[in-house]
Amino acid sequence: MEHSLWNHLPLLVRANTKESVEYILQALWRTRQTGLDSADRLVIRDILQLPNDTDLDPLLVCLRMLIRRCVYENVSKDEIRKCFPEEVLPELQRLLTLLLQKFQTEWRADVFKDQVDFPRLKAMTWNMANQDAAEGTDPVAVISLKLQNDTQSHSEVKFQLGKDTLETMVKSMYCIREQLSDLGGGFK
Repeated sequence: MEHSLWNHLPLLVRANTKESVEYILQALWRTRQTGLDSADRLVIRDILQLPNDTDLDPLLVCLRMLIRRCVYENVSKDEIRKCFPEEVLPELQRLLTLLLQKFQTEWRADVFKDQVDFPRLKAMTWNMANQDAAEGTDPVAVISLKLQNDTQSHSEVKFQLGKDTLETMVKSMYCIREQLSDLGGGFK
């Protein structure tokens, strides 16, 4: 972490309680994808007795970087204390280490839940149909895909394709096959 960012951590001493620092860390984690809204920023500024965002923003950046490092870089609970340079006050190191250790497992579980679970194709069927009852309409292919995700739940997707859209889809699938072959996927 950039040296100058660490200089903002002593602002946390202005929080009068461990619970206040805990609230700040939890708020940063809760808003990791959206950023803090103005209400959260105001609460944190009040906790830290800051008149404006000038000092708050670098502190929040520092804390977010520290949280990310502890959660995403697989830092063990025992190694968290080693994340801090010597210039960070020992009591602040102890408090942040204690809180980061407290939430690390929960936050890692949140990261795992946030990951997208793409379903896999289990079966595909199709049949030919006319778009509507009117004569002279081109037939369409009605395709049914059966999908399964890691929780073993099944879903079915049905859609129809005319000749033009089917040709476009087949060309795209061919390109995907070629790219997979080039990557060593063995589709030759």
